[in-house]
Amino acid sequence: MKGIPGPSYGVTMRVEIVNKIGMLGRITTSIGKAGGDIRGVDIAGFGSGSIIRDISVYARDEVHSKDIVDAVRRVHGVKVIQVSDRTFLVHLGGKIDVCSRVPIKTRDDLAMVYTPGVGRVCNAIHEDLNKVYKLTIKSNIVAVVTDGTAVLGLGDIGPEAALPVMEGKAMLFKEFGGVNAFPICLKTKDPEEIINAVKLISPVFGGINLEDISAPRCFYIEDRLKEELDIPVFHDDQHGTAVVALAALMNAFKIVKKRIDKIRVVISGMGAAGVAVTKLLLLQKARDIIGCDRTGAIYNGRTENMNTVKEWIARHTNRSNFKGSLKEALVGADVFIGLSGPGLLHSNDLKKMNKDAIVFAMANPIPEVMPEEMPKNIRIIATGRSDYPNQINNVLCFPGLFRGVLDVRANAINERMKISAAKAIAQVVSVSELSEDYIIPSVFDKKVAASVAKEVRKVAYDTGVARKEKKSFTVI
Repeated sequence: MKGIPGPSYGVTMRVEIVNKIGMLGRITTSIGKAGGDIRGVDIAGFGSGSIIRDISVYARDEVHSKDIVDAVRRVHGVKVIQVSDRTFLVHLGGKIDVCSRVPIKTRDDLAMVYTPGVGRVCNAIHEDLNKVYKLTIKSNIVAVVTDGTAVLGLGDIGPEAALPVMEGKAMLFKEFGGVNAFPICLKTKDPEEIINAVKLISPVFGGINLEDISAPRCFYIEDRLKEELDIPVFHDDQHGTAVVALAALMNAFKIVKKRIDKIRVVISGMGAAGVAVTKLLLLQKARDIIGCDRTGAIYNGRTENMNTVKEWIARHTNRSNFKGSLKEALVGADVFIGLSGPGLLHSNDLKKMNKDAIVFAMANPIPEVMPEEMPKNIRIIATGRSDYPNQINNVLCFPGLFRGVLDVRANAINERMKISAAKAIAQVVSVSELSEDYIIPSVFDKKVAASVAKEVRKVAYDTGVARKEKKSFTVI
């Protein structure tokens, strides 16, 4: 299954070309025949009778990028001097820094930010612990915590290999929500050690974002931390995905004119995200949900490949106790939500769904079924990819959500806050803008985080989890 060339596999080739008319055209033709997408051509210098150019190209994957480079090498009169992987260049030296907010240029500056002046501030916090929020970074920093056991689509790759993802997450917090975040990659898979480690570092942070921890351990870890910490704990793989999926569904239902309590939903993948999506849909009065895993439909009484979380799913969904496969479950379904793996379904499987059906194929980087394969009865399609319309991306949720909870010093993130976040995301797309290809706003829409934060703050006060007095509230 071939994908579309994109920036994740972009390369820049520095090439020395014989300075003759038509040479650049020969190179671009070779790249085009190899299936590459040229993104830029720049002059980098001149040699004796030659010109040096940097040619940036998108490819489908690593093998494809090598094929493109080889195609250029075969052009007579062209020498490939260097090939740079643009994604790896971005990551060189890490992607985040710690920067001072206060300059240190004089003795007076040093005396106030550090010793001896800092001692006065320490004593003030010692006498009143609440002042830690006013006088330190705690009011606006989140720990992004992982053990590296469920990283993207890569699986259990360990804490070191997970670090680039956690750095990226920290960047998104800052860029979209103005929230400081720092990656914490723990070298343990023991849930008790993870829980204890997070508790030990919690004095520094105003919130905890759990990330890429495998199921079912992630459920236990989150539940314990929510019980034992007085700061909000949020497992983004679960709840961020659920919030954004719900937002997209809210708008999709407006287009197809269906009600959530009158339709059948089939969910593929009962890991962290699948379970969270199921629970949030149940809270929204969805009555007919069938969850599927590798074994097939989850039903009450199933014994194979079960755990305590799936047993809960079995008790609260699949009212008809359907016992078939994923493909069989799709017969007559109105919504398919894929949170599983690539290429599980084909066009013929989706033809059995109802008219004006909705398909969210969210496996990354290759969805359960490609948008190009959709039959005519599928009215709306969304994926987790940025190169197709309707990207279901968690960045629409977590920056604004944490912005809101930190602003009001909330001690928890409850279900009403998640639903309010989903509604806020959905409402960014106006009725006049709404269409089959635009049910969810762009991640670059600055209205999203602000809208989510505003609604989350309101619900935090309404539900009593906000600890900052309303009259003293200010947006950071």
